[in-house]
Amino acid sequence: MLRFLFLALLPFSLSAQHHARLYVPPEDAAVRQNLSEWQDLKFGLLMHWGTYSQWGIVESWSLCPEDEGWCERRGPYAADWYTYKTAYENLQTTFNPTRFDPEKWADAARTAGMRYMVFTTKHHDGFCMFDTRQTDYKITAAQCPFSANPQANVAKEIFGAFRAQGFKVGAYFSKPDWHSPDFWWPYFPPKDRNISYDLNKYPDRYQRFRDFTFNQLEELCTDYGRLDLLWLDGAWVRPAATIDRSESWQRGIPEGQDVDMPRIAAMARQRQPGILVVDRWIPGAFENYLTPEQGIPPAPLGVPWETCMTMGDSWSYIAKENYKSPRRLVHALCDVVSKGGNLLLNIAPGPDGAWHAEAYERLQAIGAWMSVNSAAIYGTKTPDSGVFRQDNIAFTQKGDTLYAFYLAEEKK
Repeated sequence: MLRFLFLALLPFSLSAQHHARLYVPPEDAAVRQNLSEWQDLKFGLLMHWGTYSQWGIVESWSLCPEDEGWCERRGPYAADWYTYKTAYENLQTTFNPTRFDPEKWADAARTAGMRYMVFTTKHHDGFCMFDTRQTDYKITAAQCPFSANPQANVAKEIFGAFRAQGFKVGAYFSKPDWHSPDFWWPYFPPKDRNISYDLNKYPDRYQRFRDFTFNQLEELCTDYGRLDLLWLDGAWVRPAATIDRSESWQRGIPEGQDVDMPRIAAMARQRQPGILVVDRWIPGAFENYLTPEQGIPPAPLGVPWETCMTMGDSWSYIAKENYKSPRRLVHALCDVVSKGGNLLLNIAPGPDGAWHAEAYERLQAIGAWMSVNSAAIYGTKTPDSGVFRQDNIAFTQKGDTLYAFYLAEEKK
């Protein structure tokens, strides 16, 4: 019997189990092979990083004019949305992460037992962490101080550093873009996270946005080496047939607010054969695996899935982070893997380009545990018996070998 562990499960919506029933397995043999390999890796790294790290605030969401807690503006510019958006976008002119060292990140992640990574090439605010030719709102533009650095194209540097360590690499990309005038047209102020104009009256404007999105993704799939994952966020940008008006966040989605995923997926797989496309929370052919967020399903989903979870409390950098204990993080990994999933653990770099020291400490502790127990993690599945958990013991299986994890209680 393998040793150690406990997990206090985070709240989890049963909608993921319903969502799993709508899963469509990929038809492409190369995609199926990549998906099978990815499922065996079990443990990955996600990084949310952008200009917002300078203010130590939630990624992008403070720009959204919705009366929700995660959208709340703070600081000296908060009283007026227009002033705030201008100040937020001016963060580009002071972003200078001179301690950026992707090789150090890759080494730490590899030591921890992580085997794939996903990096935020662009979040909802539209700031690009890669050298796109479609906009100057990017880290490599002349107005950004870091543009003079030889490593200014940080997405390319990160992908290269992790690829050199044998990782599968993935590009997080936001479908909505709140900087683009073809998504939030300045003539009409935005009311929520959706486009700010009537799509039926201005279809040509939205088609420009579709083309802009396609062109950026084509750049990522063409100029950045081998990509294994295309991880697309912003599920309110979706086909009309998939809108569920019973869900409060979907009620205001305009019909036709999609980005033509068949065109995007065909391009991506022509340039990156076998690439996984993860169009989050939109059932169908372009969601190769499910991505429950900040929670673990109570039971196996029966389809490929991955819990994305923060190492601390926040997806983005905050000055004082409350990191989960090594024991809790290892327990989360064991719980996820026993149910047939993968764990994608988020660490947020700071404005200087470095992680908190505590993040390295957590990875080192996880790595020490993995150095003894990784055989019970990699390449395993939920036991054939269907028994994945009994009290505080979790089970995995590889071939004819059954592994058991004792989930010891956290000390008070």
